[in-house]
Amino acid sequence: MATQKYKAWSVVIASTIAFTVCFMIWMMFAVIGIPIKKTLGLNETQFGILIAMPVLTGSLIRVPLGMWTDKFGGRIVFTILMLSTVIPIFMISRATEFWEFLVTGLFVGVAGGSFTVGIAYCARWFPKTQQGFAMGIFGAGNTGAAVTKLVAPIIVVGYGWAMVPQIYAVLMLITAILFWMFSFTEPSHVVGKGVTIREQLAAFKDPKVWKYSQYYSIVFGGYVALALWMTKYYVSEYGFDLKTAALLAAAFSIPGGVLRAVGGYFSDKYGAHSITWWVLWISLICLFFLSYPQTEFTIQTVTGPSTFHVGLGPTTFTIIMFTLGIVFAIGKASVFKYISDDYPHNIGVISGVVGLAGGLGGFLMPIMFGALVDLTGIRSSAFMLMFGVVWVSLMWMYWTEVRPLDAAREKHRAKNRGADIIE
Repeated sequence: MATQKYKAWSVVIASTIAFTVCFMIWMMFAVIGIPIKKTLGLNETQFGILIAMPVLTGSLIRVPLGMWTDKFGGRIVFTILMLSTVIPIFMISRATEFWEFLVTGLFVGVAGGSFTVGIAYCARWFPKTQQGFAMGIFGAGNTGAAVTKLVAPIIVVGYGWAMVPQIYAVLMLITAILFWMFSFTEPSHVVGKGVTIREQLAAFKDPKVWKYSQYYSIVFGGYVALALWMTKYYVSEYGFDLKTAALLAAAFSIPGGVLRAVGGYFSDKYGAHSITWWVLWISLICLFFLSYPQTEFTIQTVTGPSTFHVGLGPTTFTIIMFTLGIVFAIGKASVFKYISDDYPHNIGVISGVVGLAGGLGGFLMPIMFGALVDLTGIRSSAFMLMFGVVWVSLMWMYWTEVRPLDAAREKHRAKNRGADIIE
């Protein structure tokens, strides 16, 4: 008979592989959307809607999936979720009209809800001191975005974009079968059918949940949005071909997934608050430089006019994006460490609510990216928008966490000084 430790790690490994495949499929339009855009003659806003459509469903379904995971267990919910997407994935290859891509994209987007199921399923197999690390390992499945950027362009160039969803449909079916074979059920992890929907939805009234949702809307929502947008950005801004653009875009996606386990380890060791605070500050600095558009200006000098060019070249841009991917990976883990610390018995629902906010960020931002480009003609306006979102998160954290912590420390120091005087 398998030991509890063996079951726990088997669940984490099986769930991580399954989530990686789900994320590959969720991010599929980041690559196949480019030839589809060309074929259908879409503008930037329409392209943003196309690539974001799967993210919408994957976001909205996270709350009910979290509730079902708490009530019925992660193994059965995860398996059914994967099987339900196989036919819609294949049907993308048969779509010819814009609305057909949008509709099939909605059904395929269910795969994105796998995160909420897996995070609660994995966390319950480990003690509190290891939950951040376990959730970080599972969250490394975000690397599926990078895998799609590496694999899908090869398929597109060799066999056409329609072959990608066909191969992915078969891959999803095989993954669902293997997941069921190598995962386990633990009855004590299931909250039970006696928990009402009203009790579970009480999470929406908790202000801390909304704050964590705001944090996650940038570290995960921003990650998803940029993972979808970057291949197109490299093509438009720097003139790379599809394969090169996707490869460079993977420099952001790979650390954004792989290093999530590192974020979980740091969060276990130093606390969710400290890690998230530094994540937001470094993100703000990166986005400040990324926001600056390609600029040419002329200065009248004593020898005549001199023209200068200021802007990020592809190398510098990629280095900064790589850095941003690292901090987003760490931030995704630290936000969920907050959840496991504050809501140990309600992880599924809370992670569903927070994941909903993050997913909606990933859905809305690509559309806003496209709209901003159409309105302003400035491609770096996408990073300007994200800079504003990070600034809001930092201010919220400062007033609700940093200030109260500083006040508590000062009160403690004053109390100790008073005790010293009495002595």
